[in-house]
Amino acid sequence: MGYSYFPGCTLRAKARGFESSALASARVLGIHLEELANWQCCGATFPLQVDNSFPLVSPARTLASARRMGERLVTLCSACYNVLKRTNHVMRTDADRRDKVNAFIEEDYRGDLEVVHFLEVLRDDLGFDALARSVKVPLSGLAAAPYYGCLLLRPADELAFDDPEAPHILEDFLSALGCRVVDHPYKIECCGSYVALEPGELASGPSRMVVESARARGARVIVTSCPLCQYNLDVSQQGAHGRNGAGVPVIYFTQLLAIALGLPEDVLGFEGHVISPGPLLRSIGAMGSEATA
Repeated sequence: MGYSYFPGCTLRAKARGFESSALASARVLGIHLEELANWQCCGATFPLQVDNSFPLVSPARTLASARRMGERLVTLCSACYNVLKRTNHVMRTDADRRDKVNAFIEEDYRGDLEVVHFLEVLRDDLGFDALARSVKVPLSGLAAAPYYGCLLLRPADELAFDDPEAPHILEDFLSALGCRVVDHPYKIECCGSYVALEPGELASGPSRMVVESARARGARVIVTSCPLCQYNLDVSQQGAHGRNGAGVPVIYFTQLLAIALGLPEDVLGFEGHVISPGPLLRSIGAMGSEATA
């Protein structure tokens, strides 16, 4: 299985463990991800001004480049997925904006590329049953709460990723790894997004509600695919629990995947986490001699 691959900026900065665990896992599973040459930032947020097409230039250039490599583009980051797929929708359905963007980037791209998330590759191309058969370190001792946030699911008519009100792709993924899935009512709520860059309750309140929702239902770890969500949920616990305190670790789904596949700890990239997942995962036998073999 081969795909063009867009990493995005954050995976080369604050979320290196997200990418390193994904690429190592993909190799084990026979999934070939070929990185786009000379890629640039997707723009981070999808522009909502319909009378200004310039913010679509960067993601459209990425899409056109990927189309020359094949028919499908894979990304990991929820924000990149949201921006690229929504831009692709514009380029496919809005002729006026498409013509303006194509004139600027000197391309004739018409939205005829499929933008897919790595979770969709695992579900639709590999299959969760096949994934379950590849697991070497079953995570049966781990109570894991899925956290989608906003960007994977909405707007539903453009993304068509999963049911926006009752998604289950993360739950199915976690079940394939052997986890006990912990449902909680805030799994599709916003973490606070970029407002978390400002101090105060307005910033930290939404993230704390997500964490407490999962914790109250017995979750030992929260699983996400968004670097901003991971940061916000992780940092919101810093004051109350400290770096080595009793907080709930917030982990990328690919990090958990790499552990279940028995990959070495050096691909996990836990160094930047405020609440380190290491002690918890070692306590249930998910990391240690088996996981580093």
